[in-house]
Amino acid sequence: MIPLLSEFKILQPQSFTSHWIAPSNIAFVKYWGKRENQIPANSSLSMTLKECLTKTKTQFTPSKELRVELLLSGERNDAFSTKMFNYVEKLASYYPVLNQVDIRVETENTFPHGAGIASSASGMAAFALTLTDYLYHLSSRERTKDFFQHASYLARLGSGSACRSLYGGFTGWGTHISNDYAVPIDVHDLFQTLNDSILVISSEEKKVSSSAGHSQMKGHYFAERRFDQANDHFARCISALKTGDIEAVGTILESEALALHAMMLTSPKPFTLFHPNTIKGMNIVWQFRQDTKIPVYFTLDAGPNLHLIYPDAHKKNVLTFINSELNHLCEMVIHDRVGDGPTPC
Repeated sequence: MIPLLSEFKILQPQSFTSHWIAPSNIAFVKYWGKRENQIPANSSLSMTLKECLTKTKTQFTPSKELRVELLLSGERNDAFSTKMFNYVEKLASYYPVLNQVDIRVETENTFPHGAGIASSASGMAAFALTLTDYLYHLSSRERTKDFFQHASYLARLGSGSACRSLYGGFTGWGTHISNDYAVPIDVHDLFQTLNDSILVISSEEKKVSSSAGHSQMKGHYFAERRFDQANDHFARCISALKTGDIEAVGTILESEALALHAMMLTSPKPFTLFHPNTIKGMNIVWQFRQDTKIPVYFTLDAGPNLHLIYPDAHKKNVLTFINSELNHLCEMVIHDRVGDGPTPC
């Protein structure tokens, strides 16, 4: 338990409304498998995005008991309302004031939900920011540096990868840096303008959730070796990000993406989130890089959609490549880049 929590034990509920925008992130080193209390089984590292965002408005109203209602894009979502209620109810043991509030959450994304572009990360990050905002308001605290650390801690308890969406640029999380919350990572200038063109091969909600996928790592024959691999990649990737070694970062990117999906294919209850066009796209990227020597690399989160990562100096050539050779594989392409982190709105 982090010391920040002790200051919020004795608070009285008040009416309050908070608005925040939080970004999604794309993991360069993947988090897949967790211990108790949302502690990651391996360290992970991600790049915060700029255009893939969740905008959230949360209204807190004094009540005799905890109530939670969540609206996604203007429509009440019972499944998410229940999930959010369960999350806040657990937090109420640390923050008793939450037992006395009616919480109404209105949230919307700028990108497809549930398709493997980390909407749970941006969504939970945005809500954690509004919740932290409420707690700081009740305790008359300023939004100092620890505000985002606190929000990252709360976000992690709802969705592990969400803790990395509380900062701009690049962020690390796990035993090598901190299990409780994410920490910003300084990188070489080359990576401060990195691009991410997302090939949305399928916007359908994935059939196996990330939570269900994480659970498959328990008893997985290759789990411990996978955790060793990820931790090794974490250390090597941070080193390459600091020295500006795009080839080393790109090699780790692709290895991590394939290792993640290999864990799904070899899990106790095997499954795949690949689409046929996912594999076609990977082969086309490999061939393009071999032919042109342009440093464009792919990665995937837990879904079928390819993220193409490349330096800004090669943007014109990569966009031409996408338009001519990859567009036919996709429903849409979202052109994104390194973002600055969440903002109040």
